[in-house]
Amino acid sequence: MHILITGGAGFVGSHLCERLLADGHKVICLDNLLTGSKKNIEHLLDDKNFSFVEHDIIEPWFYEEHIDQIYNLACPASPVQYQKNAIRTIKANTIGIINVLGLARKHQARILQASTSEVYGDPLEHPQTESYRGNVNPIGPRACYDEGKRVAETLMFDYHRMHGMEIRVARIFNTYGPRMASDDGRVVSNFVVQALQNQPVTIYGDGTQTRSFCYVSDMVDGLIALMNSDITGPVNLGNPNEMTVLEIAKKILTLTNSQSEIIFQKLPEDDPRQRCPDIALAKEKLFWDPKISLEEGLKKVIHFFSVTKN
Repeated sequence: MHILITGGAGFVGSHLCERLLADGHKVICLDNLLTGSKKNIEHLLDDKNFSFVEHDIIEPWFYEEHIDQIYNLACPASPVQYQKNAIRTIKANTIGIINVLGLARKHQARILQASTSEVYGDPLEHPQTESYRGNVNPIGPRACYDEGKRVAETLMFDYHRMHGMEIRVARIFNTYGPRMASDDGRVVSNFVVQALQNQPVTIYGDGTQTRSFCYVSDMVDGLIALMNSDITGPVNLGNPNEMTVLEIAKKILTLTNSQSEIIFQKLPEDDPRQRCPDIALAKEKLFWDPKISLEEGLKKVIHFFSVTKN
């Protein structure tokens, strides 16, 4: 197939490009390189079935050849990144998704939207099922992303209802793996980089807040399974193995043999206290279940940051 991946030079997007090329597809990677990096895809540039286009989805983009599928991953995904330019973030999730949906409609392509667990906000239901409508602050500092992704889901379903478009919506929970940016403020990358440098490992809050982390290869499996399924979603994709942030920090310190101390700082506004996916729907409909254990995945991330100048 001929497949477009917006945000394809990002962390998850680059792994998805790699997998789809390995499966024999022709892949177009579209990225404005705001948070993605050409370094993530440089090993793919010589592949005759791969092409890279530097472009921001906030501006329309046209393509003459037929496109069969579109994965829309174009949006900063960590609080540090998406709060740097909140207006640009909300534009990516409104104007940007409208442009991508228009492209999909023109090509009669199936489109998958990478939504997020952030649509649940600071959840009052635990674990979170797809039927839970969330607890989001529409005027808070995270709203550009939280509410932006909620609007993007709305637009996907409105285009589906009005134009009969084939849509898929994945609600992605915390994902980690090689090619994470060292300065993006995510828990795993922060802790690993600090631990490897024997710097203080910084926990925001008291560390009792929970997260569940899905290794990137498992996430890519889930996205492809959803795209090629017969359900629109939304579908939670994540690893339900829930841990406290303090437990994750201690695990990383052990795996890196680090001398770092753990320090605590103020919890950011609207930071969720609990985050864990109910993946019963993905198991039943997609036959998908994460395979990589946290320890195995963390060792791969530690190796990546040990040998890479990120």
